[in-house]
Amino acid sequence: MKYAQLKALCLSLIIGNTLLAQKDLNADSLAFKLDTYLSKSVANGYSGSVLVAKEGKIVFSKGYGWADRSLKIRNTPATVFNIGSVTKQFTAAAILKLMEDQKLDVSDNIEKYFPQAPFDKKDITIHQLLTHTSGVSPSTGGFRYDKASKETFLNDFFESELMYLPGTKHTYANANYILLTAIVEQVAQQDYETFLRNNFWTPLQMNHTGYKGITFDSEQLAHGYYFHYTDGEWRDWGTTQEHLPYNNEHWYSIGKGDIYSTVEDLYMWHRALENNKVLSSETIKLMEEDHVPENETQTSFYGYGWAIFNSKNNSKIVAHNGSNGIYFADFLRFVEDDLVIIALSNVILNQKSENVAWEIASMVLDEEYRPKTIPKNKYELVFDFIRSNTPDKANQLPQFIETKSGSTINDKALLNRIGFKQVSENRDTDWGISLLKLNTRLFPGDGNLWDSLGEGYYIINDRAKAVESFERAMELGPETNCYWCENATKRLEELNNK
Repeated sequence: MKYAQLKALCLSLIIGNTLLAQKDLNADSLAFKLDTYLSKSVANGYSGSVLVAKEGKIVFSKGYGWADRSLKIRNTPATVFNIGSVTKQFTAAAILKLMEDQKLDVSDNIEKYFPQAPFDKKDITIHQLLTHTSGVSPSTGGFRYDKASKETFLNDFFESELMYLPGTKHTYANANYILLTAIVEQVAQQDYETFLRNNFWTPLQMNHTGYKGITFDSEQLAHGYYFHYTDGEWRDWGTTQEHLPYNNEHWYSIGKGDIYSTVEDLYMWHRALENNKVLSSETIKLMEEDHVPENETQTSFYGYGWAIFNSKNNSKIVAHNGSNGIYFADFLRFVEDDLVIIALSNVILNQKSENVAWEIASMVLDEEYRPKTIPKNKYELVFDFIRSNTPDKANQLPQFIETKSGSTINDKALLNRIGFKQVSENRDTDWGISLLKLNTRLFPGDGNLWDSLGEGYYIINDRAKAVESFERAMELGPETNCYWCENATKRLEELNNK
């Protein structure tokens, strides 16, 4: 489908927040069911854009929540999001394009491009980088938005210790795709973004897809939002471009994540892959082949920049998700069902907000399926409870959380983080102690939580309860690698000396 045709199709939808025509919104229609599910979730903080296409036609496309809360700009299908590791398919496509142009081969080892590669890494192949079977650790490289030159990253990669011999096992590691990017730039003699733009995005008129360069109104960029558990409020993280280094020292980010796009542009990319507009059918087959198992049960596999699954009906699914911890993206292609679902979000609430695309798939493939509304973030729910109750009601909090979220408190850090901040920053010490006490009742065998409670009592000068808590923390400490025992020991010596 050409860009103009896609635009015409999109204009058959109601412009603005973009919903299907009113005639399609009867209570039994798929559009109505999808919109009801997502609209109810907006009340709990969901924010993003969704596109669903079946048999080559867009059947649903709409934005939800705010792209920019302060300016009251709503999300639409044209809103631009960070797509996280969905980026990897573009990096893989760049490698495969160079392969088609006979400028490299996936069997090439990296010594061909990096003569400085040490003995343990010189025989790593491009195929192994593409499939995350190089043996490199997920911890190789630094934080994505820290400055790092290409040389800095290459040194990190070559000086790192491999987890196992290349080609023997799959371990997902971003460094693989950063190194692939360095190969693309060396072979193409172009920077990564320019190569992708010239070969893919511009020919396909994907005008709102890129890495760092922006040629459109910046108000189309969705701001990322996160809940700040110290202050109990949502914060504006800003846009990805504000966090990426302005110079070329972006080599902890590039190639593995942080491309931006829209649901509309990604659908055009899907159509181009389906119709062999950017790569040949033989190359697409190689890209979407289940090269290596991702897990021991072999229920999922990794191709080149795509994960490969089988549905309940044993039909093929080619998919990938991505996140930078603020944004979340999911791109699902049910090959034999001719179904595509693209969901991009600028807020992560919980696992259910990350499952939007899969929930929509269930609704499309099963007319009787009804997903539950996405609940609020649990940290926000704790603050909701605190603001409407007194500390003596703390024991009612677990039931409140389960009722509102549909699941129990299963994260030990939830109450520990909030409670400790309330005490240590002298915000509400009564509530802070109550949360820390509750956490030790929920997880009585965790010595770290008893250490946190002891620290809380220590801060408010309750010596007897502090000693009791620290002693319990020590009793629960393992014989080796007890990361809280040093603090508990230090505090007990100090308190007993007093």
